[in-house]
Amino acid sequence: MSIITIIGAGMMGSAMVFPASDNGHEVRLVGTPLDRSHIEAAREGGVHPTLKRKLPDKVKLYQAEEMEEALEGAGLLIGGVSSFGVEWFGAEVMPRVPEGLPVLMVTKGLIKEEDGSLASIPDTLARQAGHPVSVNAVGGPVISFELADRKQTLIGFCGRDKQVLREIKALLETSYYHISLTTDVTGFECAVAMKNAYALGVALAIGMNEAENGENSPEKYNPQAALFEESTRECQKLIRMLGGKEESIVFFAGDLYVTVFGGRTRQIGILLGRGLPFEEAKELLKGVTLESVAIAGRVSEALLSGQKKEYMSPEEFPLLMHIYEMIARGATVSIPWQLFEAETM
Repeated sequence: MSIITIIGAGMMGSAMVFPASDNGHEVRLVGTPLDRSHIEAAREGGVHPTLKRKLPDKVKLYQAEEMEEALEGAGLLIGGVSSFGVEWFGAEVMPRVPEGLPVLMVTKGLIKEEDGSLASIPDTLARQAGHPVSVNAVGGPVISFELADRKQTLIGFCGRDKQVLREIKALLETSYYHISLTTDVTGFECAVAMKNAYALGVALAIGMNEAENGENSPEKYNPQAALFEESTRECQKLIRMLGGKEESIVFFAGDLYVTVFGGRTRQIGILLGRGLPFEEAKELLKGVTLESVAIAGRVSEALLSGQKKEYMSPEEFPLLMHIYEMIARGATVSIPWQLFEAETM
C-alpha cells in the first residue's frame, strides 16, 4: 500500500479520500489556507462541513503549515484545489513536490498565457515545479458527494506518461470508481474545463422556461437539447483548434450531462435564463465559486484577442460568445438560435 497525500480539502479533493482509503492506502488530507475551518471541523467531529459526509476513520488531517510533514514518503500527490486555487498551488506546492512523485489534479481549467494562447493546467503546473514532475489530471462526470457515497462513477485520467497513468489508476480504481486513461492532455483538459461554461449555457433554457411558465412548471427539453448539441459542436471545435484529439469530446459530453442537473453552474445559468443581469445573479449567489464564469471569460477573451493566428474566429462559437456577452458586458439572455444551424454535407 502507498501513502496518498491530498492537498486541498474542498468537496472534490475530500471526496477522493474515499476510493484512496477503500484501497487500503494511508491517506493524508491537507487543507489550503482557505480550508482551515474544514480541517478543524473534521478533526473535531469527523464530518466534512461542506461535503457533509463522515470521512474514513484512518484519514489523517493536516493544516497548510503541516504540508511538508504530509508529503513525507508519499507515493502520490492529489491536488484538490479549485481553478481559483491553481495559482496558489503552483507557487506554494509545486516547488515542494519531490522529483519522481506523480501529481494528479482534480482541477479543471485552461489558463490564458501572455502570448494569448490557452494552456492546460497540468502543463502549466509542471513548468512551475522547476524540476521534472509528472502532472496528471482527473476529469469527467463526477459529483463529489456521490463519489463519497460510493456510487458507480466513470471518469478519466489524462497525462503524458502511459506508465505513470497506469500506476495511478492501480492506486485508485475500485469496484465503484472506474477510470479511463488518455495521453491527450490538451483535448481532455479542454473538454472537462469547457463543460462548466456550456453547462451554464444549457441551463439558460431552464431559466427561460421558468420565466415564461413559473418556477415549478415542467421543464421543456427541446431547448435544452438544442443547447446541449450546440455546446458539443463548439467544444469539439475548441479541442481541434488547440490541437487535441476530437475523441476526447466523450469526456465533455458525460461531464456536461451531470453538471446541467445540479450545482452552482446550473444555478447561475437558470438565473441568467430568467432574464437577470449577471451582476444581480452573482449577488444572489454571493460566496459561491463560479468556475463556469471564469472559464467562459478566459476562453472568450483568448478568441477575441486575435493574438493567435491559428485560433478560430469568435463567430465560430455563437453560444460561448453569448455567454460572454452576458457575464462580461451586461447583456441579458437572447439566445441566437438560428446561428446554431449547420450544414455538414
